[in-house]
Amino acid sequence: MLKSRPLGTLRIALGSSYEVPEAPLGARRIDVFGEGRFSGRAFEATMLAGSDALLFRADGIVQPDVRLVLRTDDDAIIFVQYRGLRHGPPDVMRRIARGEVVPEDSYYLRTSVFFETGAERYRWLNGVLAVGVGRREPGEVVYEIHEVL
Repeated sequence: MLKSRPLGTLRIALGSSYEVPEAPLGARRIDVFGEGRFSGRAFEATMLAGSDALLFRADGIVQPDVRLVLRTDDDAIIFVQYRGLRHGPPDVMRRIARGEVVPEDSYYLRTSVFFETGAERYRWLNGVLAVGVGRREPGEVVYEIHEVL
C-alpha cells in the first residue's frame, strides 16, 4: 500500500511567458516565474528563480517541466525539479488557460517532485520522491507536496 505524508505547500506566481509554436513534440510555452514560497513541516523557503517549459501535446494533455531554486529561511539552497501532467475536459482546460477559477476536482494536475541540496541539515531531501497535487489559481499555481514513504 502506498503511504505518504504532507511535506508542504508550494505557491508560485506566474510571470512572463514565451511561446514556442510548432516544436517537434508539440507547442511549448516557457513560463518564467515571479515570486514563490514553500511552507512546510520540515522547512520554509523563498523561491529565488524558476521556470516551466510546458509542453502542449496533440492529445490535449499539458506536461509541466519545472526547475526552480529555493533558499530556506535558514539560508540553505535547494534545487527542485518536477514534471507532471495536467488534463481535463476541453472546456475546463480553456477556462484554466483564460485564468478563470475552476474547481480543482474538475481536472488533473499531478507532478513527481525531486530535491537536490548539499546542505547537511536537508540532505535527507535528496532521497525523497514526492508527489505534488496541483491547482491553478488566478496568477499562480499551488501544489500540495506529499513525501512518498
